[in-house]
Amino acid sequence: MTNNSTHFSSRRLGLVITFGLTALAMLYLSYSLPRLLPGDFVTAMYASSQVTLTAEQEAELRAYYTEEPGFCSYLLRLFTLDWGYSYAFLTPVSVLFLEALPWTMLLLGAAHIISMSLGFITGVEASWRHGSRIEKGMVGGMTFLEGIPEISTGIILLLLFALNLQWFPAVGAETAYAEVSLLTRLADIGLHLTLPLATLVLAYLPGNFLLTRNSMIMVIREPFVTTARAKGLPALRIRYSHAARNALLPLVTRFGLRLAFMITGVLVVERIHSYPGLGTLLFNAIQARDLPVIQAVVLISSLMVLTIILILEMLYRIIDPRIDYVR
Repeated sequence: MTNNSTHFSSRRLGLVITFGLTALAMLYLSYSLPRLLPGDFVTAMYASSQVTLTAEQEAELRAYYTEEPGFCSYLLRLFTLDWGYSYAFLTPVSVLFLEALPWTMLLLGAAHIISMSLGFITGVEASWRHGSRIEKGMVGGMTFLEGIPEISTGIILLLLFALNLQWFPAVGAETAYAEVSLLTRLADIGLHLTLPLATLVLAYLPGNFLLTRNSMIMVIREPFVTTARAKGLPALRIRYSHAARNALLPLVTRFGLRLAFMITGVLVVERIHSYPGLGTLLFNAIQARDLPVIQAVVLISSLMVLTIILILEMLYRIIDPRIDYVR
């Protein structure tokens, strides 16, 4: 037993070390690649942004990005939230990032939780009714939704509910300059969130449903489910306490991997609904060729995804302890 515990601990330690080395490699690439670009990097940064710099400002910019050598100094700047200065927005990059991050986390967090929960529950219930008309209709409808890209869904919802019916706001995350109470503001934020949230839920829900349903169909054929039925356990307990738990692992894996597409998915949705999150910030930075902003958004987002994958890897052993024994 002691040998098994030591073996499991060494695997977890190896996983953490791998995570650390990967994160360090990402940090070094973000530090070195801008300095390896050919040509006059500083001039290229602001030449197309219609920003005029004085000789002193240009010298400071060149010293900041090209002349200071230390990687350790770069790491220190990152940890102290000194991520550079946006020459397009004339604001520190950390300020822009921290202003946009809460809106993106609200949108993505709500979309992932809702789509995962609904996909899991509907997938379990559909698989339990395998072969019925309800299950066939749900599979057909979800398959149809799976084939519709996010951009089409977002545009349809925007045209129908914002521009034609005018039930929801078409742009923004909240009403600007509105002096209201806290509850009224929260309701206003929720109203602005509805359409982009619905767009992402409709994009993520079908995949979660189909994955859960397919996993459950395999699980309910296992001997332990037959044994649970033979013991006379309630059907609801068999579905969720026994079968669904074993079908949950692929869905958790998908939940983590979908976050790897966070920037691309949110970029489209936030641009359609003019939602002020990281996607919109990245889009505007790319248009202005604002490299400090692009560098910070891509780097921090990548580190966030890497951290989530590490956490999910740890959760796998809680959901299904057999993983350690198989490995």
